[in-house]
Amino acid sequence: MLDTGYWGKTLNSKLTMIHKIGIIMNGVTGRMGTNQHLMRSIVAIIKQGGVQVSPSEFIMPDPVLVGRNEAKLKKLAEMAGVEKWTTDLDSVMNDPQYQIYFDAQTTGRRADAVIQAAKAGKHVYCEKPVATDTATALKLYRVCEEAGVKHGVVQDKLWLPGLLKLKRLMENDFFGKILSVRGEFGYWVFEGHTVPAQRPSWNYRKEDDGGIIVDMLCHWRYVLDNLFGEVKGVFCLGATHIPERVDELGKPYKCTADDAAYATFELEGGVIAHFNSSWVTRVRRDDLLTLHVDGTKGSAVAGLRECWTQHYGNTPKPVWNPDIPNPINFYEGWSKVPEQENFDNAFKAQWELFLKHVVKDEPFRWNLLEGAKGVQLAEKGLESWAKKAWVDVNPLIPIPTFPMGKE
Repeated sequence: MLDTGYWGKTLNSKLTMIHKIGIIMNGVTGRMGTNQHLMRSIVAIIKQGGVQVSPSEFIMPDPVLVGRNEAKLKKLAEMAGVEKWTTDLDSVMNDPQYQIYFDAQTTGRRADAVIQAAKAGKHVYCEKPVATDTATALKLYRVCEEAGVKHGVVQDKLWLPGLLKLKRLMENDFFGKILSVRGEFGYWVFEGHTVPAQRPSWNYRKEDDGGIIVDMLCHWRYVLDNLFGEVKGVFCLGATHIPERVDELGKPYKCTADDAAYATFELEGGVIAHFNSSWVTRVRRDDLLTLHVDGTKGSAVAGLRECWTQHYGNTPKPVWNPDIPNPINFYEGWSKVPEQENFDNAFKAQWELFLKHVVKDEPFRWNLLEGAKGVQLAEKGLESWAKKAWVDVNPLIPIPTFPMGKE
């Protein structure tokens, strides 16, 4: 357990133990880092008075923003109300007042910084993909284990309200035997020629570690593994449907990375999953991400926040007849799952769990080995696309580790 505590008083003058935890936040000037990790997670936790671990005990984040652009850092710090920022990563890595290193840089920059942090004794939390290849991802896991630091990877979709509602249905055996899962993700990302693009240009350049397979199959790995069963095999077909886009400076560039992926997965227990992931599709469904789960007793469709169900007893009995209008309104037989719980921001929920893990040694299973599994599936997806073949996904077995200085 990390000893960072001091006694203080709350607004109602009660004596409390406050664990101040310094966090190096590297790469949070990007869209995801700013919105989800800084503003809606760390700043929100500070404003709520910290993470409560008991009636008289709290964890209080103390962030420092790190990046390469001084102007962006200064502006972001002022917007977030964060006092400390720097372009000198080494200085904060060597500062004992910071116990956690968080990395939201582009994927290619992540490995060196994570290794540096672990060797400096910092606990590590980072965005996915954790690395550009499985071998490097496993190396990061081994380095952190050997350094004796705690480590985790962002797997935010597990805390989305829609998926939590889906999980509750599974816990209550709503589905019976689950047969299949169908995921639909994506939306139209404008090319930039007339309407400005709403995603960064590096996403569409392979040389900058872009591509939807690398991005999204990491997500689908932890969603499938945690909810439906471990992934055993994959067939994936990628495509670069849009050959040219316009970057942030208004300059046209050639798209070298995939902007759509069509993947089928075999899961432990015989469940079949299929996910369409696309930045070149127009949405006519309940949400930007939907998971349709079919089971012997019932089905459900979960979005980011809502979930709809149809039980066996409410299942219509259609008959194929294309010569007349269908008499069944298939939407009417579905029921919306009521709001039975209060749900926090998904990123913030996982941040709070990681902070409790670091300070109070509470369980946290979403570590860098789990992150490596996501990278592995992305690699297998790319291999399947190249070979136009089914590819097995074998268990990742890390090389045994030893604490630094011991063998």
